[in-house]
Amino acid sequence: MKILVPLKRVIDPYAKVKPLGDGSGLDLSGIKFDINPFDEIAVEEAVRMKEKDGSHEIIVVSIGTSDSEEQLRKALAIGADRAILIETEHIYDSLGIAHELEAVVRAESPDLVLMGKQATDDDNNQAGQMLAARLGWPQATFASKVEAAGTRLQVTRETDSGEEVLELPLPSLVTADLRLNEPRYIALPGIIKARSKPLEKRPASVMSSPKTRTVRYDAPPARAAGRKVSSVDELVAALQEKGAL
Repeated sequence: MKILVPLKRVIDPYAKVKPLGDGSGLDLSGIKFDINPFDEIAVEEAVRMKEKDGSHEIIVVSIGTSDSEEQLRKALAIGADRAILIETEHIYDSLGIAHELEAVVRAESPDLVLMGKQATDDDNNQAGQMLAARLGWPQATFASKVEAAGTRLQVTRETDSGEEVLELPLPSLVTADLRLNEPRYIALPGIIKARSKPLEKRPASVMSSPKTRTVRYDAPPARAAGRKVSSVDELVAALQEKGAL
């Protein structure tokens, strides 16, 4: 099985960022970047699948500038076999990403696209669904368990009302949720091996115009100070004053 894992370079989710004074962007001075956490879970799951069946091949792909090489090398250190960087400075929205990934899928012909359910920087949760629609592939989103059986997949996905189990034929697309796995610690031998694994650079093949654009960045308003109450009656009275009851 050939598994394609798209990944995105994002701001470290634990970093504190501030908008620029004019609202035109974010102040990224001194900010650390990493693999989008949901994408790292997808890489880990692909590697676990390969550990069960050594015939699997794992390809990781990222769209962006040469800065994304660092995140691709990390994915190779986790256990991916080779990497592709679609090198571009073009700004994509979710649909643009789906178009670009579609071109990669058409060229590589993977059996499975396994990707994070969303990116922690924009939280759109759209690219996976759009890509599956463009490919005409079956999809399972928010996966908490993935089991391969021949030419089919059984995917347990999380919903608002509980768990749902789907069976999909290959090729198909799956998006990873937080509880799918916990990514491994990368040991030194993996980092050393990653240096010799192939990382191919390709130009962007689809330069679609974004359907959406970011108008302005603003920091969220400061929280109002809290208030302590000494009894339930006082709490109820305070809530009534606010019109909450």
